Amino acid sequence: MELSPEKRPTKEMEAAEVLAIVGLLEGNGVQVWLDGGWGVDALLGEQTRMHGDLDIAARHADVPKLRALLEARGYRDVPRDGTTGWNFVLGNEEGAEIDVHSFAFDSEGKHIYGTEYPADALTGTGSVGGVGVACISAEHMVRFHAGYELREIDIHDVQALHRRFGIPLLNEHEAWLKRHGRTLPPS
Repeated sequence: MELSPEKRPTKEMEAAEVLAIVGLLEGNGVQVWLDGGWGVDALLGEQTRMHGDLDIAARHADVPKLRALLEARGYRDVPRDGTTGWNFVLGNEEGAEIDVHSFAFDSEGKHIYGTEYPADALTGTGSVGGVGVACISAEHMVRFHAGYELREIDIHDVQALHRRFGIPLLNEHEAWLKRHGRTLPPS
């Protein structure tokens, strides 16, 4: 079942809901890694900006269970261009939104389906509201903020990771900063 267009999520994804979702999934055997803006803030150990959604990575084999658990919590498919079996958005009536990225590796750790996370991308740890969570690693988070039309919040995120962890910005990030009359942040 999908949410109708007038019920599409528009609410900020708050830390309490992030923790409730992670707790629900992991408490039922579905391992998830925070990605996107909440993944960045978890790596930083503090919320640095508002978030319109929660991006999570999960094993594709866990998608049916993940969907069932989130549907029981009131989350439904939100129609989007580009929706696939491995990348889809779920939203609830209150306006919260979860962007799910699933993946599969073969027995040797080689990517075979879904979002192309390298195995070493799934090694980050961070915290939301003082609670430990698994995340996409900081190095990969910077790399994943590329290859599309960058927004102000994307630059905010990579600059924060650069400042905290000394991860070099990509040429694409530096070009964005120059185009917008900004200087490179110190390491």
